[in-house]
Amino acid sequence: MKGSLLVCLVAGALVSNVAMANADLAKSKNCMACHSVANKVVGPSFKDVAAKYAGQKDAEDKLTQKVIKGGAGVWGAVPMPANAQVTEAEARTLVKWILAQK
Repeated sequence: MKGSLLVCLVAGALVSNVAMANADLAKSKNCMACHSVANKVVGPSFKDVAAKYAGQKDAEDKLTQKVIKGGAGVWGAVPMPANAQVTEAEARTLVKWILAQK
């Protein structure tokens, strides 16, 4: 019993560290200048993005490219600029984190 409790605690700590690391990545790549987790800023909240793309099989690939190249028209008139400083691996990590927001 003690062993399984310890495993759960360690697993929970690792998951929360990954979640924090991805939030830190979003901050370091300046995503939070236009987005937040729960509220619309200039762009949609990450929770709204996750809800809109829930269940779409191509969402991760589509959004990874949108993070890198930018886009317009999906969330209104304000375009999302390209983010050339974000690598494809970083964009994919960010998108996975964003799509996991509930």
